[in-house]
Amino acid sequence: MVLAMDGAALMAFLRRDFGQVAEDFAMERADDAGIVLRLKVAERHLRPGGTVSGPSIFALADVAMYLAILSRIGPVALTVTTSCAVDFMRKPAAGRDLLGEARVLKLGRSLAVGDVMVFSEGLADPVARASLTYAIPPKR
Repeated sequence: MVLAMDGAALMAFLRRDFGQVAEDFAMERADDAGIVLRLKVAERHLRPGGTVSGPSIFALADVAMYLAILSRIGPVALTVTTSCAVDFMRKPAAGRDLLGEARVLKLGRSLAVGDVMVFSEGLADPVARASLTYAIPPKR
């Protein structure tokens, strides 16, 4: 499968259209299998106790899946999240970045479904798993 957007194009899109969050993320890999997106964990991502907050983990899963879908369909900015369920499984390692491994499970004309496994750098087991659905706007 030929990707509609590679990692560099996805990050350029994110910087242009979502500049408010783009600097939080780095593309590790974008290929036929999906993408791996890094959340560059900073103080603002932490909750009391020094662990990464749930909203930050959700943001990683949401952005990773959004970019995985765009890697297949191109820069369709109005593709939107319609459903997300996150299972928080274990505490992330303190002071470590998170990696979201996103894969598109089904890509239709109007909906895309996928999952994201979230890993804490340095830990073998996932810290969270997200299942997401996105609405894709009709082509004009």
